[in-house]
Amino acid sequence: PITPGELLCLGSSLAFSGLFYYLFRKKARVAARIQEAPKLQVDDDLPALVSAADGRCLPYVVLEGIVLPAKAALTSHYHEGLQGVIQKLLLKEHRLIWNSLARSW
Repeated sequence: PITPGELLCLGSSLAFSGLFYYLFRKKARVAARIQEAPKLQVDDDLPALVSAADGRCLPYVVLEGIVLPAKAALTSHYHEGLQGVIQKLLLKEHRLIWNSLARSW
């Protein structure tokens, strides 16, 4: 005979397994889209291509080309000769709403 506690454990185990499998498949689809991303060159045709795209946005593309640092290139502390640049830093602030129950913004 199976007790109600065992049924509860079995049901919750199946529910969590289903949830984690769904999240795994969702992330696997995103990773596959990133792997299949088209490669574009940074050249004079890129602005026209972006403006012609739906919503003026190109989701999941690989940009290849030469970039120049604004001030100085970042050098790696772990690998000699490896340099990089930060092209753009985006800061997005969300609207704050006072939560009277938690007494926080």
